[in-house]
Amino acid sequence: MAFSDRLRGKTCIITGSGGSIGRAACLRFAEEGANVVGVDIAAPGAEETVRLVEAAGGTMISVHPADLTDKAECDRVVATTVERFGGVDVLFNNGAMAYFAWIEDMTDDMWSKTINEELNLVFLMTRAAWPELKKSKGNIVNTASLSAWAGIELLPGLAHTAAKGGVLAMTRQLAMEGRKHGVRANTVSPGTIETNQTRFILEDPEWSRIQLGRAMINRMGQPEEVAAAVAFLASDDASYVTGADIAVDGGVRAW
Repeated sequence: MAFSDRLRGKTCIITGSGGSIGRAACLRFAEEGANVVGVDIAAPGAEETVRLVEAAGGTMISVHPADLTDKAECDRVVATTVERFGGVDVLFNNGAMAYFAWIEDMTDDMWSKTINEELNLVFLMTRAAWPELKKSKGNIVNTASLSAWAGIELLPGLAHTAAKGGVLAMTRQLAMEGRKHGVRANTVSPGTIETNQTRFILEDPEWSRIQLGRAMINRMGQPEEVAAAVAFLASDDASYVTGADIAVDGGVRAW
């Protein structure tokens, strides 16, 4: 099988499709032959991703706006996918929203919203897709984070670390529960990836010293580099990989 055909005929749901990593994943999956179903709460970004995938010759539909903290919306995403493509082979739970503050400034609302929008939505979307994944003996890839493994000195990420740590632990449980059905579950843990939200680091000497200085590869990662790891985990090349986490962090965890 040619590398570009690794996901040929597979139907893959990718949440957060309008963001940097989500868009890169949609483009990579489509390039490898997948039927892509993008999902995002924001319509403009989601629509632009569809345009880019189709311009590159890929196959993609999008469900937007979709609030994945709502069980009914998760069910709608799966139903739309099955109606259009007949099933679900891969679920990439990438979409999330975090709210940042140091503990003394962390409000109850910020904490609850982060857990809801980074952890609960992964559970809800996975539960909705689980029956279809069992049928296809498919697999799940969840976006965790370097923050699930280590504190980042300048980042007030208490709720974020808790949520992503939950994603990491939940994925291991999903791998265990999925083993009887041929369903694999893995995570990727991105480090500092260049996006519209993180590009300011390049212009801030203190942030650059802390963030980039911790990486063996002394630069920001690119969304396409995360997407490449996700595509591997989603493919049959990773058929003996489950319950694992791939650090896409430039070597931060390896110091």
